[in-house]
Amino acid sequence: MIVGTAGHIDHGKTSLIRRLTGRNTDRLPEEIKRGISIELGYAYVPLDGGQVLGFVDVPGHEKFVHTMVAGATGIDLGLLVVAADDGVMPQTEEHFEILQLLGVAQGAIALTKIDAVEAARLDQVRGQLARWLAGTPAAGWPVFALSAVTGDGVGALDAFLRRSAMQTAARTAGGMFRLAVDRVFTLAGVGTVVTGTVHAGAVRVGDEVAIAPNGPRARVRSIHAQDRAAQEGRAGERCALNLAGLAREDVGRGQWVQAAALANASERFDASIRLATREGLRLGQWANLLLHHGTEQVAARVALLDADELRPGGQALATISLQAPLALAKGDRFVLRDSSARHTLGGGAVLDIAPPLRGKRRAERLRLLAALRDAPAGEALAVWLAAGPVPLARLANGWNLAGPQMQSLLEQCGARVAAATAFWREQWQSLRRRALDAVTATHEREPEMPGLEQNRLRRIVAPNLDADALAEIVDELLQEGLLVRRGAFLALPAHKAELGRDERVRWEAVKPLLMDQPFGPPRVRDIARATGIPEIEVRSVLRKVARVGEVMLVAHDHFFLTGAVRTMADIAGELAREHGAARAAPFRDRIGGGRKVAIQILEFFDRVGYLRRVRDDHLPRRDNPWRESGAEVNSAPRQHAADQRGRVT
Repeated sequence: MIVGTAGHIDHGKTSLIRRLTGRNTDRLPEEIKRGISIELGYAYVPLDGGQVLGFVDVPGHEKFVHTMVAGATGIDLGLLVVAADDGVMPQTEEHFEILQLLGVAQGAIALTKIDAVEAARLDQVRGQLARWLAGTPAAGWPVFALSAVTGDGVGALDAFLRRSAMQTAARTAGGMFRLAVDRVFTLAGVGTVVTGTVHAGAVRVGDEVAIAPNGPRARVRSIHAQDRAAQEGRAGERCALNLAGLAREDVGRGQWVQAAALANASERFDASIRLATREGLRLGQWANLLLHHGTEQVAARVALLDADELRPGGQALATISLQAPLALAKGDRFVLRDSSARHTLGGGAVLDIAPPLRGKRRAERLRLLAALRDAPAGEALAVWLAAGPVPLARLANGWNLAGPQMQSLLEQCGARVAAATAFWREQWQSLRRRALDAVTATHEREPEMPGLEQNRLRRIVAPNLDADALAEIVDELLQEGLLVRRGAFLALPAHKAELGRDERVRWEAVKPLLMDQPFGPPRVRDIARATGIPEIEVRSVLRKVARVGEVMLVAHDHFFLTGAVRTMADIAGELAREHGAARAAPFRDRIGGGRKVAIQILEFFDRVGYLRRVRDDHLPRRDNPWRESGAEVNSAPRQHAADQRGRVT
């Protein structure tokens, strides 16, 4: 357990820690000379059973509130120190407000300097504390009257803290590792060392970590957890990490040491905020404030989403824009102070680290933010999924979820995962229905065509949907027999026409011309001249044959045998494997003919989703949609041009 002090300057915080631990947390010459704390101080006490009780001592001067916030980040128990001679003072109130804003629910009150006051004064301050804390979560915190000078009453507080440490459950080490850096130094023969409180996850010797936001990577050479050498540091512990491959200037207070896989830097986030009552100030739109998060402070602007103005004690949803990026995760607490750093105005909790640029005040968006604020994680995710697909990377980084946690959460809300994206099951079914409807409408509108290309299907059904996600939808429909694949086209099973007798006769006249030049067959007008069949009839019969699947319309009035298209797809795939991409000139050289035809064929492969164009390059797609009975085009055996009667498989 980690205990953090709080309270006004000269109320005896450091003296009390020294009496409890035997260690002076003031280490700077200036602190010792002036007798006031300027920096954070640390001390540790071993407990029975091998546990360690850690203390973070904070400065009480109003000029060092930012340091106090850094020290209070991540503590388990707040120790509010109030001197019996002074009673409740301005920084007593401000520090207590900060503890509440940071969500510190467990605590105790040390009523110090009882050796310097009469009993009547002690009773008076007790009454003042009771009135001041009435109606707050701290109303039930125990009060320990003591003297750090004589030791009177310190034993009772010590026993309470030890008992609380033994009774407080260790934080679960869920999520990816995150440590808020509050101190950096170098040791001769050791290197760079960072210290801080672990907010989530665990780190082990040898792990690769990243300095966030946007910092370099390093390797953990050694660990001290709760002032002891260890192989692992876990959530809820204070740790010192010796980082290999990192210079002193590469990291500083305010940054985070995180799991290398965690990408959570953000300059804008949505949050729930609460305005403190102590200052009695109102908050309008786009207020310029200082935001304290972890051990960092940064200038910020606050835009209220569900209110035009926030009154003292009020709560609102807000978008917060930062002057510099922070490493954030859902649930992180922060404190808001005025831009002159003189008053603590409020604070809140992070809800979404990557909010949309548009529609941020729409009712649907506000409902989602309210769910992220108020509902359990599973219910909140269900609301999010109902609004649209959620990329797993965004969920993992924004909520700091490790693999097993994410899997459990997705199962809890019944999500359907495809192509690294989570879908609400009802939405998945809706996409399936829309895909079938799109294919049906294409058959009705273009009965001469064999079906609908997969890329075109995506543009009709959901243009913003990941191509791999649509591929999984199509695969499901194919496996269930609701769709069939004919070459590069998707069709309903019943959509397959047989050639009539006259059409078959015309096709037998046309087919040899396509077979003679499989990679550069004549166009419709040339076939008409060669066969004497009217051009309109040639076009009609070829479209009918395309429905059967024996030919494909690659460009305007330019039909190729399906087997030839398959072989050309093999050639394009080979060129891509050999040279990184299929390009027009090498492709033309392999198939013969002109450059224009080669370009048209490659563009056809782009259009049907076999390739994708990047400038002059045509690259294979990660998921090749040309399938029939599970076989892919680019894995099919090559065939000679003289035998081109097969279908694309």
